[in-house]
Amino acid sequence: MTAKTMTKISFVLAALLALSACGNTIRGMGQDTANTVNATQAAGQKVAKSVQ
Repeated sequence: MTAKTMTKISFVLAALLALSACGNTIRGMGQDTANTVNATQAAGQKVAKSVQ
């Protein structure tokens, strides 16, 4: 293989690695957001029960 081919392959592999890392970060942020919503709803229900 030539140096030019190796450079192209390296670039593609680096791009794939970066994209997979972004996907994991976005997935984690979605899970954190869902957990925040669940915790907020649970707190709201506790407040509503304590008022009654």
